[in-house]
Amino acid sequence: MTLGLGADSGDGREELPGGRAGELPQGWSRATLAELCDVNPRAFGDEPADDDFISQVPMAAIEAETGRIDASSQVRYGDFKKKSLTRFQEKDVLFAKITPCMENGKIAVARGLLNGRALGSTEFHVLRSLGAVLPEYLMHYLLQRNVRTSAEQNMSGAVGQRRVPRPYLEALEVPVPPLAEQHRIVAQIEQQISHIEAGEVALSEATRRVSELRSSIADTAISQHSGSPWERLQDLLREPLRNGVSAKATTDGTGIRTLTLTAVTRNDFSPQFTKVTSADPKRIKNLWLEDQDIFVQRSNSAELVGTSAIYRGERNWAIYPDLLIRVRVDQSRVLPEYTALALRTNRVLFYFRQNARGLSGSMPKIDQAMIENIDFPVPALRQQHEAIEWVKQQEAAIDPLAASVSKAQAESAELRAALLNAAFTGALVPQEPADEPASALLDRIRAARTTAQKAPRKRAPRKPRSAPPGQEELPQ
Repeated sequence: MTLGLGADSGDGREELPGGRAGELPQGWSRATLAELCDVNPRAFGDEPADDDFISQVPMAAIEAETGRIDASSQVRYGDFKKKSLTRFQEKDVLFAKITPCMENGKIAVARGLLNGRALGSTEFHVLRSLGAVLPEYLMHYLLQRNVRTSAEQNMSGAVGQRRVPRPYLEALEVPVPPLAEQHRIVAQIEQQISHIEAGEVALSEATRRVSELRSSIADTAISQHSGSPWERLQDLLREPLRNGVSAKATTDGTGIRTLTLTAVTRNDFSPQFTKVTSADPKRIKNLWLEDQDIFVQRSNSAELVGTSAIYRGERNWAIYPDLLIRVRVDQSRVLPEYTALALRTNRVLFYFRQNARGLSGSMPKIDQAMIENIDFPVPALRQQHEAIEWVKQQEAAIDPLAASVSKAQAESAELRAALLNAAFTGALVPQEPADEPASALLDRIRAARTTAQKAPRKRAPRKPRSAPPGQEELPQ
């Protein structure tokens, strides 16, 4: 597939979101989101009637990375209008502000809403364009990895529940092409992404099948010892389960290496799936990785919550984040690799997914008690070794396939990044001298807002005061 990208496209040289590493193309301008959008409007353009049915959009209804939204769920407005829910309408841009939803790319343009309106998660920032930027253009801009990394570095709040603050989003600068060029850019992005996604669908299916094969192999290995004594994981631990610590990613590359959830999702503990953070050394002294540590995702999408992986590598190489739970077992009773097999059986994964809980709009979560309560057969150590060796032999046949799929997924992500980089630096479509410059439209919008702010507010007419008792006006 030919994208028409230059040799330097996607090389990651831009220093800040907005393409500040180079000059803007002719006719383009820079503007902050506060200049381009009404950020988090508190009301609809037109208030629905109490009997109107509108869409309900929880966080789970946003598909990661694609901008697609499921608006099929409906509610009667009068039953929910007093609840603390986010209001948005057709063509608003939704930006997930909480981890890990923001990191996963839950950003969308609201489309297909019933009666053009919806109530949704309070964990969305809502961006309502003032006319100088197309919602689709803005969505693709925000989906860029460098933009989301910058947002992550500026998150604030409690550990495990950090959010992108509104002031950061309002101050974010966006490169703004002429409106006509935005239409051409969006059309080209969506055409090219449709080709990329066709390949990603096939890769996703291949990944699912590899995962199912691994779980089936684990099922067989563990079930062969179903006649052995069954033990709860809580009784096999060397030390209590422990959550990790999350901290802001650093901007200068100095700090403490920290795993990402993807390291466990892909069972790949390479530097690619880590980040450098400003974690407090005093808080993380007991969180350094050791060989044969097992990690379980305590929060992720419904399909991935409870996913686990075993770390095989250098001691003290990295720490792990709050959304992972570390498992260390008593190796005199059970081998870590055998425990890791038990954790990835279909029975255990089904248990996690059935029992995961979450507040409206947040990712489902499991807790330490759920993990401790897992039980599985524990044969003699010699038999555990035999089970592990049998699994290694079976998985050797699928490892090359898994490696090929992983490589193709990385290449697909790079292709997306190159496409978006080209789009927002003016290299994707040609500039047309006849297009009205973005600055002209931005100036009109700024002038209109200034006029609206200066206009005196109309006060509601005062109700006439009622006369004190006994002083009512007498009929003439």
